Amino acid sequence: MSKLNAVILAAGKGTRMNSDLPKVIHKCNGQPMVHYVIKAVKDAGALDVCVVVGYKAKEVKDAIYDIVDYAEQTEQLGTGHAVKCARDFIGTEGDTIVLCGDTPLITAETLTGLIEEHRRRANGVTVLSAKVADPTGYGRIVRDENGVFQEIVEQKDADDKQQSINEINSGMYIFNSEALDASLELLGNENSQGEYYLTDTIALIKKIGLKVSAKVIDEDRIDEIKGVNTNEQLKEAEEIMEKRGF
Repeated sequence: MSKLNAVILAAGKGTRMNSDLPKVIHKCNGQPMVHYVIKAVKDAGALDVCVVVGYKAKEVKDAIYDIVDYAEQTEQLGTGHAVKCARDFIGTEGDTIVLCGDTPLITAETLTGLIEEHRRRANGVTVLSAKVADPTGYGRIVRDENGVFQEIVEQKDADDKQQSINEINSGMYIFNSEALDASLELLGNENSQGEYYLTDTIALIKKIGLKVSAKVIDEDRIDEIKGVNTNEQLKEAEEIMEKRGF
């Protein structure tokens, strides 16, 4: 069985929570929300988990009681940079799941389906996508006329035709670890924000000749990709968890 790692991005402050507490350790039904993400990846088969910390790193580490490794992102230079900070952990063996620590609703079942598809197709990277009524603000999944994945285009870079696409990037991925390592080496920050975008690794992986695809999450599981950015969204996540019986 191929090795499976997971990297969870948890370095942000979360200014929209109106709190000095790092976003990922806000409690969701009594547990830090990052705990649910860690549990989901471990239940899906990840043997080693690395949490990338930054803002108030010690507080985040103190709040996490799960057994994990840590990498530190001292400057906030984008999602690609955050994953770069975990490069030593990722290595070049097997596969690596990359998730954000503010998505407490993701389940092991969905991740298992993503892993299975990724390995069945022998992909360099597989993106978890979703079809939504209102895609505003999300990166769009662009496919060709045969439905084959082409690229992810961010909202701000999308033309009118691309903005009408309702399939979006969830921000959840599984990479071949060797391909991820190679693409992080090549990753640049030539964009208006001067940041390193994790989505840019997808084009790099495609360029080196590896297969890339997007797996659409089942419609009845779409809540699982919801990120928590505000107290209102945290309350909504708690309500969904209660309905699940958590």
